[in-house]
Amino acid sequence: MYDVVLLSLTEGGGSGAGACGAACGGCGSGGAVPKACETPRVPVLKCAEALTAAGARVETVTACSDAEIDAVIARFDAPARPDGLCWPDQDSKLRLVVASATDGQLRAVSRRLVRRYAPPPSKRPADLADNRTVPDLPPVAILPLDPAGRTDLAAQLGLPREPAAVAGAVLGSVVRRLDLLRNDGGSVTVDGALIGGSDEAGAAVPWRGRIEVDDAVLSDGTDRIIACAIGNAGAYAEFDGLPLLSAPDPTDGRVEVAVAVPVVVKARFKKPRVRVEVRRARGRAVSILPRDGDLQFLDDGVAGTMTRKRSWWTEPGAWAVYAG
Repeated sequence: MYDVVLLSLTEGGGSGAGACGAACGGCGSGGAVPKACETPRVPVLKCAEALTAAGARVETVTACSDAEIDAVIARFDAPARPDGLCWPDQDSKLRLVVASATDGQLRAVSRRLVRRYAPPPSKRPADLADNRTVPDLPPVAILPLDPAGRTDLAAQLGLPREPAAVAGAVLGSVVRRLDLLRNDGGSVTVDGALIGGSDEAGAAVPWRGRIEVDDAVLSDGTDRIIACAIGNAGAYAEFDGLPLLSAPDPTDGRVEVAVAVPVVVKARFKKPRVRVEVRRARGRAVSILPRDGDLQFLDDGVAGTMTRKRSWWTEPGAWAVYAG
């Protein structure tokens, strides 16, 4: 039977040095942890009970910092390699359940997995796939803390949500490998990102930026863009009722990108009208170069800003989930 770690992240407060890491959101700061965070949520307790009843040895961990997430992940290390690289043990009998209130928390754990196991370019090993910068990361079971959620990644993937079903999945043998997006800001994306901000009334604020998907240019930096969606999965398939992504697939090895641009349409004897043109492309990587200073974005639901060029690229099949 397996040993299972049931990992929760602290919630509330700012990002800072909290369990989600810098600019991740969805977790507390690196300071004192509220006493309430020390008590596991009800779904976590129910999942632990189901795992124990099935014969598993269960440990519940509430991580309040990146260091505490890292301490859990380190238990998945393989024996020392001759090249000295830290590598995940593909034959480990330890299994991991991530209890997540948001996709941002799931991203936080994925980010720490990448930080631990991605080799530096100068030490790239021969046994790493040509289209990857990280090895196969250890699978995780996702335990959604919102049982009624309909839009999070677990719901999109059709994964079990009830604690007992999640327990059954992590003890089973069905694993689905999924693509992961890395970016040159040092983080990852498990679902998607929405680039562009809004005003106090919630209306989109137009912005300019050069957007490239592989060799395709979706905007040369002169368009007034109202939204740009980067899709590994479908969190940002729509924006304010406007369809953006057509069919994002986290298993096809490509990222789908959509850019919404208002276009003035002129017709004889009629007043000009504005329609929204959506430009789409798929590829291995996408880059965005802001033209007008700070550019707001949501990445797996976590807010941030960029002022410089930012690139995302696909790591095909880099992470995995227990699917039940």
